[in-house]
Amino acid sequence: MKKFRLLLACLSILMLSITATGEAATQGAAMNTTTQTAYLAGGCFWGMEELVREIPGVLATEVGYTGGSVPNATYDKVKTGQSGHAESLKIVFDPQQLSYRHLLFEFFRMHNPTTANRQGNDIGTQYRSAIFYMDEAQRQTALAVIKTVDDSGEWHAKVVTEVVPFKEFYRAEEYHQKYLVKHPNGYTCHFRRDYRLGE
Repeated sequence: MKKFRLLLACLSILMLSITATGEAATQGAAMNTTTQTAYLAGGCFWGMEELVREIPGVLATEVGYTGGSVPNATYDKVKTGQSGHAESLKIVFDPQQLSYRHLLFEFFRMHNPTTANRQGNDIGTQYRSAIFYMDEAQRQTALAVIKTVDDSGEWHAKVVTEVVPFKEFYRAEEYHQKYLVKHPNGYTCHFRRDYRLGE
């Protein structure tokens, strides 16, 4: 009987140890997998994606179509400028390494936010500058960053970037994904300016 009780006690201790280890692992995994998502539009999504994915703290990017009224957007629909969508970028990032605020400052360095419906030679509503916010915190951050960029005077013109609620994201066709990785000499009108925007 004593041996049986001793065995039960040992099993009980072992189970508590396994449970505690499992809970710790789960908590650690949860901490490591906490991410945030941003949706930004700033002209042709090829160049945007190439610059954004190089920012420390960015975990994943996808190009696609956001902000329109036509369901199941495709490139053939969006390129006409009639669907209302913007070529946009979905960005998954680690907020422990990269804040949403800093991401937006980088966004304002890599495209011209003062030209309505245009980036370089690309003209049309699909090339507009826009921030599609996910919640009120993102909206407030976007408005504050725009004010800071405007106040900096670096762009010598007023920012016309839209700040609108996120509704949907239609992933672009596969040949658009990581386009400048597949075609290193491909077209882009994006580059990073060393502007001091008041961060």
